[in-house]
Amino acid sequence: MKSPFPGMDPYLEEHWRDVHHSFLTYARDELQQHLPPELRARLEDRVYVEPENGDGRGIYPDVRVIEYPSRPGRSTATAGAGDVAVAEPIVVHGESEPATEGYIEIIDMASGNRIVTAIELLSASNKLPGEGQEKYLQKQREYRQGRVSLVEIDLLRSGKRITAVPKDRVPRSHRTTYHVCVTRGWLKSTWELYRVPLRDRLPTINIPLRESDVDVPLDLQLLIDRCYHNGRYDDLNYRVDPNPPLDSDDAPWAIELLAAKGLR
Repeated sequence: MKSPFPGMDPYLEEHWRDVHHSFLTYARDELQQHLPPELRARLEDRVYVEPENGDGRGIYPDVRVIEYPSRPGRSTATAGAGDVAVAEPIVVHGESEPATEGYIEIIDMASGNRIVTAIELLSASNKLPGEGQEKYLQKQREYRQGRVSLVEIDLLRSGKRITAVPKDRVPRSHRTTYHVCVTRGWLKSTWELYRVPLRDRLPTINIPLRESDVDVPLDLQLLIDRCYHNGRYDDLNYRVDPNPPLDSDDAPWAIELLAAKGLR
């Protein structure tokens, strides 16, 4: 059970909450095997109310409205201006449920659980205006001030690119569909960028630890393949365009790729 795409599957973007949780869990497990004895990788949560389509507050509700038969003698409509029947609403009170977003922190147990490295897989809430983006940018600043290394993995096409590297510092060669930015906590104004085009295999990237440590490799393609397989995403409908649609350069390539595999 494998995606027809050689790298990132753009159709997974519509299922990002599931992919996001799975990816970070698999990444944590991979890293754990290669860390020095006193370092640990831990999954953490950030709480926010997720924006919907970049406007307003998206809510994951825990209240359902159910229509019951009308009570005897109770009218379901009242007369309004111009004798227009106005339906009588029912009022339902409930609390909205904040969403949680995971990320990985590598901590040094020998130094009182100091955070060494943070690994962020960006989500729509990070890239669209709202509380989620504000909290992410605040955390980004705190990592920089605390000299914590930050690995930002952006595998979403929607939203604004908000990784730590200034936009005007990204060379044209690295303005690819997807994006990975690594900031080492002990280096100022220095960023490591990885090219991540749609048509290529996802890269294996270096995860920095302490300045004296050797980097740990993390194979992003292995993790996405695992998400696809374990999530049983072989039921994705490749006969329609992904959401959001691909750009004018990649769309014909994707259609041809899927047609060659009998999926389009």
